[in-house]
Amino acid sequence: MESFIAGRVYFIAASLVAGVLGAALPAAAQKYPAQMVRVIVPTAAGGAVDAFGRGIGRRLESSLGATVVVDNRSGANGAIGAEMVAKASPDGSTLLVIWGGHVVNPLITKGVPFDPIRDFTPIIRIGNIPLILVIHPSIPVTSVKGLVALAKAKPGMLTFASGGVGSGGHLSGELLKYMTKTDILHIAYKGNSVALIDVLGGHVSMMFDTITTGLPHTKQGRLRLLAVTSAERSPLAPASPTMIEAGLPGFETDAWYAILAPARMPRDLVDRLNAEINKAFNDPGFRDQFVAQGVRFVGGSPEQLEAHMRAESKRWAEVMAATGMQPQ
Repeated sequence: MESFIAGRVYFIAASLVAGVLGAALPAAAQKYPAQMVRVIVPTAAGGAVDAFGRGIGRRLESSLGATVVVDNRSGANGAIGAEMVAKASPDGSTLLVIWGGHVVNPLITKGVPFDPIRDFTPIIRIGNIPLILVIHPSIPVTSVKGLVALAKAKPGMLTFASGGVGSGGHLSGELLKYMTKTDILHIAYKGNSVALIDVLGGHVSMMFDTITTGLPHTKQGRLRLLAVTSAERSPLAPASPTMIEAGLPGFETDAWYAILAPARMPRDLVDRLNAEINKAFNDPGFRDQFVAQGVRFVGGSPEQLEAHMRAESKRWAEVMAATGMQPQ
């Protein structure tokens, strides 16, 4: 999912580090049990997961009185970084930023060396970024209903791009095929930016992209926006219907993000981290720049995050079973 977000969100993190969140540590700050906290970001620098890790990391550094270091460990759809955290000590010194692909990994890849829920302690759900269904202007439809009708009339003709197997764009496309019983060919790329280039060039019919990166191209007429995938319309594209409004009840997907720690982390540390990050989400100095780019912060309790992770795992397992997808 991380491959969906481009440099604009990364710029937010940089400004937060340099500005509001870059303030010196308060002299009276109570020292966190760990003097140094490592935030594992299982992606390369420059996208949404990295932006959240750096922004939240600086906030924790200020409020906990500990040194926070962001450690980018990309690869295997986030599994390399996640495995490091699963094996780390649950003493509060190691945290992990995830996106939705974390719970999907065992469903799409054989031999993942951890359980995405059991081997971690949930801390907090960060929030969501909506996806948008965009098509190349050469595709002769202007609505989701028209797209579905065309796909049924010409099975196998349409294609959809994604930033990789298991990404939000891939899963959204599979959900569209599953719900509409259509034959649309998936083309996986190594990264969302490459996939988007081929859709812009007309080499691929469509894709589910994050609103952050896809919307500017629709405003320029280079892509046609059919719908947003969130449950409600996005304030960034208020005239665009949701997939539900477009005729697919229950179709709701997004890029979602969260913070985890190693399994069996003491509850007092979990509660401390949860409280501090919830405060950040309610601070306009932290929140507003992200919100302007389409982020909807969720926050809440560790239990709410765990319930969300279990629900997502169950939902995508059912979709994959119905479509015949197997781990590879």
